[in-house]
Amino acid sequence: MASPRPARRPRADAVRNREALMDAAKTAFTEAGPDVSLEEIARRAGVGIGTLYRHFPTRDAVIEAVYRRDVDQLADAAAGLLARHAPLEAMRLWLELSIDYLNTKKLIAPALGTFRGDSAALMAHSGSRLVETIARLLEAAQASGDVRADIRPGDLVQALAGIAYNTSAPGWCESARRLIGIIIAGIKSPAA
Repeated sequence: MASPRPARRPRADAVRNREALMDAAKTAFTEAGPDVSLEEIARRAGVGIGTLYRHFPTRDAVIEAVYRRDVDQLADAAAGLLARHAPLEAMRLWLELSIDYLNTKKLIAPALGTFRGDSAALMAHSGSRLVETIARLLEAAQASGDVRADIRPGDLVQALAGIAYNTSAPGWCESARRLIGIIIAGIKSPAA
């Protein structure tokens, strides 16, 4: 019996095309709205419609890929921040990145509103990635003694949910960044 062939890595041009399509889709959803045509997304990416359909067979597949990539990029940023900064500073910087993510999310929210796929699975994926990331950052900051031991990941998730409550308010980003400073001050260990 022959052993199964290992999965081939995608060609570099295919990876570039996929990334270009997601970038173009995110921009198009933001600028033109949720009903932007897939042809327009392909045009903005500089590829043909066939290339778009090879990567994303449906509009939902495009929306899901853009959303998942944004969540994954935010979650993956924590490791680099922890490698370059003290744990509490890494947490603060990551929370500020989450503000940028929330600001972007509000721009593509209309496209997410048209998503007909398994939205529960999509939200579960994003929720679990973000909670795991917050837990990792919090654990590092508590291990360093910079953050109070009684703080739980859910506390920070709830704080972020409160910050995200009204992203359409004028001056929301500036206010959110001030609130991140308040959160950091509130979770600091008295010894830090």
